[in-house]
Amino acid sequence: MDKGRTTAPELAEKFEVSVRTIYRDVDAISSAGIPIYTTTGRNGGIQFLDGYVLDKSFFSDKEKQEILSGLQSLSAVQYPEIDDILRKLGAIFQIGLTDWIDVDFSRWGSIAENENLLFNQLKHAILERRKISFEYFNSSGTNQKHEALPQKLAYKDKSWYLYAFCLLHDDYRLFRLTRIKDLTLTEIYFEDGPKEEHIIFPQPRDIGTIIDLELNFPLEVGYRLYDTLDDSAIIKHKNGYTVNFTLPENDWLYDFLMSFGDKVTIVRPQSIRKKIIEKYRAALEHYKGV
Repeated sequence: MDKGRTTAPELAEKFEVSVRTIYRDVDAISSAGIPIYTTTGRNGGIQFLDGYVLDKSFFSDKEKQEILSGLQSLSAVQYPEIDDILRKLGAIFQIGLTDWIDVDFSRWGSIAENENLLFNQLKHAILERRKISFEYFNSSGTNQKHEALPQKLAYKDKSWYLYAFCLLHDDYRLFRLTRIKDLTLTEIYFEDGPKEEHIIFPQPRDIGTIIDLELNFPLEVGYRLYDTLDDSAIIKHKNGYTVNFTLPENDWLYDFLMSFGDKVTIVRPQSIRKKIIEKYRAALEHYKGV
């Protein structure tokens, strides 16, 4: 594909077989309906019918480019051997590659090498089907040693998670990557974990009471609203934004509201406003005693 024409001895050397085997394979390929042929003489060799790859492809030029672009997203996450696959498909499709994506899994202010190393270790553990062990810091503030059979990496709400069969709990669990410490890839390989028909994000056990909120924000914090909320929940007006949405009442909600400081006004429900006042008073008393 790259050179347009090659010789049987060259192919025999590349594939470490005899020249006779190469000619036998050429006959088999030709019998399958692919227009490959040999010519003799000084400039002879083995080649495909001119224009065959481009004209007889099942894909349009746009489809070829979409395939290569999709594979480049795998290259961006350092998928094993994808660069060689891209080169071969680029030759087959006769289309140049466009550098359109770059992925950095590290957070702002973090040590990028450490976070990318963790991601790559987990990727290899999943692909190689290797049992892993690690220490995990959960939302209750405790840390515990875990062993697990990794299944996939999942991205949800600006965070990466490991979906794995946890041997400690004998069940599937989601582990947030930023809370995984001291990861070790063991030399124990596994075929498959216990079967689960649909792998989905499990809902939090203590999700809280579902409530309807109405909030007002000034114009200067609009970018944060669009970072976090769906556009359908945000109404922009002359002096700022009004947000109406439904969420569970839990720690995440209070952390979200308090992160805006004096840049948010809780219109309803009044019960949330009262609890926010209590939390600010508790914080004030805390710092008075420091």
